Amino acid sequence: MTSSSGLPAFARGLCDDAAVFPPGLAPLADAVPAHVRHRASAYGQLVGPLVLAEPALAKLGPLLPAGERIELSVTAPEGPAQIASALAIVSTLQADLAAFEVAVPPGMGVAEFFAALDRARAGAEHVTVYVEVPRDERRAEVIAALARRGDRAKFRTGGVRAELYPDEAELASAIAAVVAAGVPFKATAGLHHALRNTDPETGFEQHGFLNLLLATDAAVRGADEAALRGLLAERDGGAVAAGVRGLGEAGAASARRAFVSFGTCSITEPLAELVELDLVPSALASGEGVNA
Repeated sequence: MTSSSGLPAFARGLCDDAAVFPPGLAPLADAVPAHVRHRASAYGQLVGPLVLAEPALAKLGPLLPAGERIELSVTAPEGPAQIASALAIVSTLQADLAAFEVAVPPGMGVAEFFAALDRARAGAEHVTVYVEVPRDERRAEVIAALARRGDRAKFRTGGVRAELYPDEAELASAIAAVVAAGVPFKATAGLHHALRNTDPETGFEQHGFLNLLLATDAAVRGADEAALRGLLAERDGGAVAAGVRGLGEAGAASARRAFVSFGTCSITEPLAELVELDLVPSALASGEGVNA
């Protein structure tokens, strides 16, 4: 089923707008008006908040459109210490804070991290927090803490070097762990295409965001990690598209409660691939029905 905009359930709010991050690296002065246009377009329901790192907030005010508020997700790559300044700056802007995305600094213990996080977000407990789960021995303890606290997880699924891409086994294990713990998650970096692929320029093995969606659905339904690995590795567009169509409204909603969104430096490229796979009406990408 689709919404009144024509966007199917699996795609609503799927793409967080991370235009200023690699590899896009859009200047902030370009990213802000582009985000406003995306949100006002016929495909606007596809688009989540604008994702900015805490240092960028100081330059944001003059770029915001008069009389209009935007929704932000603010990253704190250096850890909880960046949250207080972000809260102070956002309080002066025509912007609503949808989420914090906080990294666990290298070498910091899990209990120490969450204690620092609680101090930093005092008075803003209503703001959703995504904690970037480290790819080391702390992972299980972090996920268990997130489950107790009701916070969310964030997984890196790629980057500028090959070793930043978790393989199918690592990512399947991570998905299975958060789904079993009841911890919603988002993904960031490396999800440049809908389908699993090998980047022709770098040779990096890249995960597909639709593969990730189907693997999450399988985990929700109790599939084992072997099944998740197979779904993450699938490169057949027809098979993946059929799997997404087969989710239906209820299945899509269930999977998306677990896999909340992914950060992407382009909104139009994922949209174009969804149209190519016949999962989204082409009229949305062509701009028909834009709410100017």
